[in-house]
Amino acid sequence: QVQLVESGGDLVQPGGSLRLSCAASGSILSIDGMGWYRQAPGKQRELVARIISGGRRNYADSVKGRFTISRDNAKNTVYLQMNSLKPEDTAVYYCNAQGIWTMTHFYNKDYWGQGIQVTVSS
Repeated sequence: QVQLVESGGDLVQPGGSLRLSCAASGSILSIDGMGWYRQAPGKQRELVARIISGGRRNYADSVKGRFTISRDNAKNTVYLQMNSLKPEDTAVYYCNAQGIWTMTHFYNKDYWGQGIQVTVSS
């Protein structure tokens, strides 16, 4: 059973910074891809940033130069450093993991965290 647990969401003023963390648990050997998505009220869920096991990253255009995704493979944890936050970054942020290897199985499916609120407001 794979679980993703997010932390780090908060209320922050415009121009501020936050760091989100997401830890995957459940007898995991490795994870192919990990990423962050977000969903604002009345909008569809969108990709924010993604990083694969080889280290390649991709970002939504709206966050390039402000957000940085990283991962600690030994801890099966992905991070999202968010700088220069704007009110339009306000959303529920979801952690995603895809392609999970355990001792006995390969799970070629998407796993999601429960979501964490990020609010950017003065």
